[in-house]
Amino acid sequence: MKFAAAEIQGAWIIEPELQEDERGFFARTFCAQEFEAYGLISRLVQCSISYNRRTGTLRGLHYQAKPHEETKLVHCMRGAIFDVIVDLRPDSRTFRKWTSVELSNRNHRLLYIPEGCAHGFQTLEDDTEVFYQMSESYHPESARGLQWNDPTLSIPWPMPNAILSNRDRSFQGFGTSS
Repeated sequence: MKFAAAEIQGAWIIEPELQEDERGFFARTFCAQEFEAYGLISRLVQCSISYNRRTGTLRGLHYQAKPHEETKLVHCMRGAIFDVIVDLRPDSRTFRKWTSVELSNRNHRLLYIPEGCAHGFQTLEDDTEVFYQMSESYHPESARGLQWNDPTLSIPWPMPNAILSNRDRSFQGFGTSS
């Protein structure tokens, strides 16, 4: 695996090294030993899948509050997404900044998102499937979110007419979130 630091402190873009032959390819997407060598959390306790029927579907920006903050490892298994991280850690040098990366079944990239960051994505294709691994179990009482189109963040989502859940639509902006 190749690890490249992302623009958000503690976030990484991971590219599997494909071992290809006439059958296709094989690649590792996670190795606790390699993650630990980069100082990354390697304890993953929950995995989830998000299936998205339509292009333009937006999920986020989600995070879990203390004491249930979570690290996420995100991989797009089918289709493509515009994936976004927002740094919510006041003591981070990248506090209030965001970055994005395209994840797809063609580029095979994974995104390592440190705890204390909000995460969201918008699908770039129909029938997109996203696989998450998390360091913390889901705790509904700690679930939070930021307004996807918060003007203080000015994230240039690919499709401004996003398909949102009522919950995601109800989130407050950066200055008003808890």
